[in-house]
Amino acid sequence: MKQADPAFPEWRVSPEPVPYAQALAEQEARAAAIRAGSADELIWLLEHPPVYTAGTSADPAEVLDPRFEVVETGRGGRHTYHGPGQRVTYVLLDLDRRGRDVRRFVHALEGWVIATLGTFAVESWAVPDRVGIWTRDVDGSEAKIGAIGVRVRRWVTLHGLAVNLAPDLSHFGGIVPCGIAEYGVTSLEKLGIALAPGAWDEALRGTSGAFLAALED
Repeated sequence: MKQADPAFPEWRVSPEPVPYAQALAEQEARAAAIRAGSADELIWLLEHPPVYTAGTSADPAEVLDPRFEVVETGRGGRHTYHGPGQRVTYVLLDLDRRGRDVRRFVHALEGWVIATLGTFAVESWAVPDRVGIWTRDVDGSEAKIGAIGVRVRRWVTLHGLAVNLAPDLSHFGGIVPCGIAEYGVTSLEKLGIALAPGAWDEALRGTSGAFLAALED
């Protein structure tokens, strides 16, 4: 059944880790239903068991230590890591009625993460030609705190964003994250901020109105 107000997507929170392959299959099915007009748009918040994922530009040589399963995906980008302590948000929207502008969608995702981190007094930014969301690590160096990777099929978006709340950062050492070897990876925990997933979810939802509005600006 369609929602009464189609301007706002359905929000789903999975309390237990969802295997990556299962989440990918569910996204594919939901995206097809959105395109067919038989399901609402969806914002899905979850975590995965440890896994490396490969985007369409991934170089196998950038898997340095395949300690976890490597799953090929249809999203853009290269290799990334998902695991406990990292909050993943899948964003399935119908751009056919939200502006048909993929670049604007990606910029809006970046702005959404930046605004949400800002609610916890964490300054972050996007960098042209360097995928992800960046901040200052504890030593003052620039480090990635969030990843963005999307796919758009018939104007319906799949995949989305991931933010490091408190993952085991050593797990990123098995790959060259997003193909960028010269910068490190950090987390809110490493920056001294202990944040439960539910608190992040609440903040993300609080900034979602501006994100959705940005798609049509």
